[in-house]
Amino acid sequence: MFLVFEGIDGSGKSTQAKLLADHLREARGLDVLLVREPGGTQLGESLRGLILQSAEDLAPETELFLFMAARSHLVRKRILPALEAGQVVISDRFVWSSAVYQGLAAGCDPEEILRVGRLATAGLEASRTFLIDLDASLSFSRVREPNRMEKRGLAFQEAVRRGFLELARRHPRHFVVIDGGGSAAEVHTRVRESLPAEGWPS
Repeated sequence: MFLVFEGIDGSGKSTQAKLLADHLREARGLDVLLVREPGGTQLGESLRGLILQSAEDLAPETELFLFMAARSHLVRKRILPALEAGQVVISDRFVWSSAVYQGLAAGCDPEEILRVGRLATAGLEASRTFLIDLDASLSFSRVREPNRMEKRGLAFQEAVRRGFLELARRHPRHFVVIDGGGSAAEVHTRVRESLPAEGWPS
């Protein structure tokens, strides 16, 4: 079972990914691997620093290939081996983020990005993607130490939110849209209520 959390910066998706991982370990007794993008490997964390803290302005295409390199390495080194070993894998972001941030919000073709993503990830798809949806102004107000992506401002975050909702509309089979309003516990309850009934490792 491969689960992904997506959403704009400050939406609470990272908190929800951790809460779900803890729940599956403690309440269901499952072996869970929690990873983040970009990151999760030594190479991925190095690329994360380059992407998020670079003083240079990077073209969307440059960002895309840096993200894809980190993603490809993470999939092959950690995610696929964990899935083959019967673990549940939860990822904080995956290919959909690139389709939105470098695609719909930045001007690249999102469908072309998804095609590149299939190559980078060996065709791996999430069993379920939770889109934590939250008003962009509220989400943006939560960001305390903005990285290079977050410094693009509220208008960009609003474009990212619209992009995620558009992808969820285009690909309803892949997404569960979760209202990100309220407390972390309330959002976690919504996530748990939307969990698939089948497909868990035995």
